[in-house]
Amino acid sequence: MRLKEKLQQFTKEKRGLLATNYYNLETLHGVLRAASELNEPVILQLTQSSIDYMGLETAVKLGRASLAQFNVEGWIHLDHGGSVDLVQRCLDAGFDSVMIDGSELPFEENIKITQDVVARAKAYGANVEAELGYVAKLGQAHVAQGFTQPHEAKDFVEATGVDALAIAIGTAHGFYKQTPKLDIELLKAIHEVTPATLVLHGSSGVPHDQVQQAISNGICKVNLATEIKNIFMKTLQSELSNNEEIDLRKVFPKATSQVTDLVKTKLIMIKNNTDA
Repeated sequence: MRLKEKLQQFTKEKRGLLATNYYNLETLHGVLRAASELNEPVILQLTQSSIDYMGLETAVKLGRASLAQFNVEGWIHLDHGGSVDLVQRCLDAGFDSVMIDGSELPFEENIKITQDVVARAKAYGANVEAELGYVAKLGQAHVAQGFTQPHEAKDFVEATGVDALAIAIGTAHGFYKQTPKLDIELLKAIHEVTPATLVLHGSSGVPHDQVQQAISNGICKVNLATEIKNIFMKTLQSELSNNEEIDLRKVFPKATSQVTDLVKTKLIMIKNNTDA
């Protein structure tokens, strides 16, 4: 099934679809082992920095081969694409979905760049995600005046024809200094006026009951990145602190296993306590 149809299906069923970033073989296999054991689909995400680190062709082939190895239904998505050029490279490389992030641009410029990407993606049958509103980056504050407004979301989706829209309702990228509180009433209002799949960025550290409430009220795609990096690296640091082992094949699996355990909890969470 194409990602667009899967997202539409899950939105109707009030189920979430987990989108996890991967950074190397170990984090990728940690994610996919969890998805395989629970028989759940997953979106595999790559940012420009991960593409630069692994190489575009290598990163995509690694993702495809691993999906087949673990027999998981999944899709490869460009997360936070910062330019049309990068989006085009990813479309040519066979990505199932691309995000063009014009959220820091003026409203009309965000529309224009998203329209360009939507037009390009049609020829590839690829899903397109955009972002509207202010989802704070690492170290920045998340403020209510930057939240996505329903009328702007409606106008934006109508003008661009974008398939999915990341919205700002109280989350931030990275860890939180205090427990976030999602604006569920705002989410409801946005969901009522736009047919686009709604996306929650910055789910790391958000209480599970809030994520589930968001899914019940219109969110479908739930992004997870920071917690994956954190648990992988913290486990490695712990393992190596008093360890003279030089065989990475003996050390990395312990960190990979922790990623699997983490992602399992998230996959259970985004099903929203249903068996649909």
